[in-house]
Amino acid sequence: MTTSTRIPRQSDGGPPLGVLAVVFTALFVASLAVSTAMAGGDTFPSPFGSSADILAYFHDHRDPVRVSAFLQFAASVPLAVYAATVSARLRNLGIRVPGATIALTGGVVAAAMLSLSGLVSWVLSRSEVGSEPAVVRALHDLAFATGGAGNVVFLGLLVAGIAVPGLLAGLLPRGLALAGLVIAAVAELSTVTLLVSDSAFLLPIARFTGLAWLIAAGFLLPRTRTNKAGTNA
Repeated sequence: MTTSTRIPRQSDGGPPLGVLAVVFTALFVASLAVSTAMAGGDTFPSPFGSSADILAYFHDHRDPVRVSAFLQFAASVPLAVYAATVSARLRNLGIRVPGATIALTGGVVAAAMLSLSGLVSWVLSRSEVGSEPAVVRALHDLAFATGGAGNVVFLGLLVAGIAVPGLLAGLLPRGLALAGLVIAAVAELSTVTLLVSDSAFLLPIARFTGLAWLIAAGFLLPRTRTNKAGTNA
């Protein structure tokens, strides 16, 4: 006769997810707030605006653009670490479905897109580039595409990769997990921005709700899970 015992799974020992989420969110928000303050209230221009306004912004605000680029690039590092850590934790918690891999893929690509956007923006801050209008427009569009839809769509995959197993395995509060699925859906829908400029409002909605969700999930996702001996979670 055998008896069923309760055993804890081994802790993943990774960095605190909630702290990582707070760090990359703070760096990203700072990239917007600090650069806007340095530019006297002028915000980073939309690629759907006039060419004259875009060229004037990058000509007059090189230092704010450089600072924004630095902070965005910096934000991509803890985002990548978050993706790797949450993927490992989900596996440690017994998740064998694709969610852990989707979270890793989405987070790493989102970090890469944000990193690329920051580096392209840094190039835009160079005085040598500002004298070439066609180059400025091309680089600005690339910075927007990678830091906008490119980052947000894959950030949505990171959220979905955590929310789905969080809901099915009961790792997260049901309300939080369901909210994550809604946020992920909006993030994927924001792909339409590449075809319809009027849908660009989806990007900040998905981005900032997604960042807030990742902070909450980072603090609430458990490090260990108790299950019956000899069974998978």
